[in-house]
Amino acid sequence: MRPLLLDTCALIWIVTDEALAPRAADALAAANNSGAISYVSPVSAWEVGILVARNRLKLLITPQRWFETALKVRNIRLASASPELLIDSSFLPGKPPSDPADRIIAATARDLGCTLLTRDRELLEYGEQGYLSVVEC
Repeated sequence: MRPLLLDTCALIWIVTDEALAPRAADALAAANNSGAISYVSPVSAWEVGILVARNRLKLLITPQRWFETALKVRNIRLASASPELLIDSSFLPGKPPSDPADRIIAATARDLGCTLLTRDRELLEYGEQGYLSVVEC
């Protein structure tokens, strides 16, 4: 089984116990049952901060503490974001997303050989091009 990379929306829904699409819930359950690691990109910490700053996400604790807590969820680990990976995000094949955060997430999934759980339309379309394994959440 491929490891999973959780897009920011998937991470938020998992931590807040929101319903995922059935296929995404099945993929997450299979990963957890097999003991596989699910990764989160460091760029998701920045995205959570932006969502809170723009009042699009309401938290009862600081975004920093929320993100620390999210990383304590079973089998979730922080992926690395090396300079090489960040540069790789600039040279993705095909027609990658234009958003820099999405490009970093795509590059991370490709680097780790992960299936990306996301609802981001551009990332899903990139997956349809065959350059990224994706499951809509």
